[in-house]
Amino acid sequence: MSFEIIEKLKKEISQYKDDTAFEHVGVVTEVGDGIAKISGLSKALSQEILNIESSGEMVASIAFNLEESFIGAIILGDAQKVRVGDRVHQTGKVVSIKVGEELLGRVVDPLGNQLDNKGVVFIDKSKGKDYPLERSAPSVVTRESVNTPLHTGIKAIDAMIPIGRGQRELIIGDRQTGKTAIVMDTILNQLQDTRNKRQVFCVYVAVGQKNSKVAKIVKTLEEKGALEYTVIVSAPASSPASVQYLAPFAGCAIGEYFMDKGQDALVIYDDLSKHADAYRQLSLLLRRPPGREAYPGDIFYLHARLLERAAKLNKELGGGSLTALPIIETQLGDVSAYIPTNVISITDGQIYLESDLFYKGLRPAVNAGLSVSRVGSSAQTKAMKKVAGKLRLELAQFRELQAFVQFASDLDENTKKQIARGQRLTEILKQVDGEPISFEKQVIAIYMATNGYLDAVEVKNIRDFEKKMLDNLEKLHGDILKKIRETGVMDEETEGKLKSSLEEVRGV
Repeated sequence: MSFEIIEKLKKEISQYKDDTAFEHVGVVTEVGDGIAKISGLSKALSQEILNIESSGEMVASIAFNLEESFIGAIILGDAQKVRVGDRVHQTGKVVSIKVGEELLGRVVDPLGNQLDNKGVVFIDKSKGKDYPLERSAPSVVTRESVNTPLHTGIKAIDAMIPIGRGQRELIIGDRQTGKTAIVMDTILNQLQDTRNKRQVFCVYVAVGQKNSKVAKIVKTLEEKGALEYTVIVSAPASSPASVQYLAPFAGCAIGEYFMDKGQDALVIYDDLSKHADAYRQLSLLLRRPPGREAYPGDIFYLHARLLERAAKLNKELGGGSLTALPIIETQLGDVSAYIPTNVISITDGQIYLESDLFYKGLRPAVNAGLSVSRVGSSAQTKAMKKVAGKLRLELAQFRELQAFVQFASDLDENTKKQIARGQRLTEILKQVDGEPISFEKQVIAIYMATNGYLDAVEVKNIRDFEKKMLDNLEKLHGDILKKIRETGVMDEETEGKLKSSLEEVRGV
């Protein structure tokens, strides 16, 4: 009898299940300046969302510093509500954003909440996904070389500093030199750049910008019809440092959604100088040791892991791409400061905008000597490569001569010709903000400049002459433009037709 009882007990014990759920609960031990120190959560993950229970409300925070006896968390919600002694609960989720095509045309914060008063952003669960803000960059094996151009609609850039889909090209310069104007033109140009039959979805990330500037950008994009393929992630200057820190990562996650679907995306970080300042503020408040210019030691890694996520994926993974255009603001043209040198070394080239050129009336104020694209002509169409090769060389020679001859009184005929040609090349590269020029018209404008069609035209009349020639060419010989647009090539036959057409149009 006792044997049977023992067997029954063994059976009962083996089938016993403990349904009691244990939850790790932490306590806020210190709070101030948007930072909370939390003890008692030994199993929290880095970047995990922690809910602070304060006066019956849940305030979200992110586990940032994982130390031996406490966690340093950055508060995302209203930090004024959090008090010492408040209970803290783990969620088991790392910070992420819901992404989907429903975000197109919207202005959101880094957590996906609407900021444009158009109602809540509903992401279709069957199509949309939760993307973590921090994610490993695609490996070397999953990438392919950058080979498709991303046209900006700006002659100086598309001709001399070409950007490819999947590239990281830095835009650097002092404040008020036209950095945002370049990225705006790039977004607007995606309306007309249909040669590749692939829409580029744009994500504009505003970090530490004025609300009025963001509103102006939204209005411009809406008026030009470009907002329908653009997402704007805004973390304005009035928002806490924690929100500004997350903004570029949120924009990158949205861009990755399109890349993973085999589509092309462009993400603009405006600007990473303010992002670095926000990260410095958080790090100093969390008592991380300061380094050069008081930035924390891992500031390089912060931007490296963000920009490395830009890629051109191989065909097996759908062939999608994510192009990054980070913006850095310099102080008095000092490109050797800490943050500018960091980002220059991470990116595949830079477009350097110079204040002196800007004040001389050269818009965009691109310094062709200091600007470079390390992907270069492999991301350029054959037609542009053919006409632009001569352009850069002639401009460089002109700048050298210009510096040399300002002290000389008498010049020989050859030098005079070179200077006259250089002045006309400089003039043809000038462009009005908000009016990107289609790739085929750029090719023809630069062809005219480098082949002497503008030599007889006065410098002040160059832009009117260019407009008249392109308009007449489009009306009378639209087939030439169509062929260049569709093939991306200027062969001998097309060039022959173009020469005779230009002679004919010049006489109209």
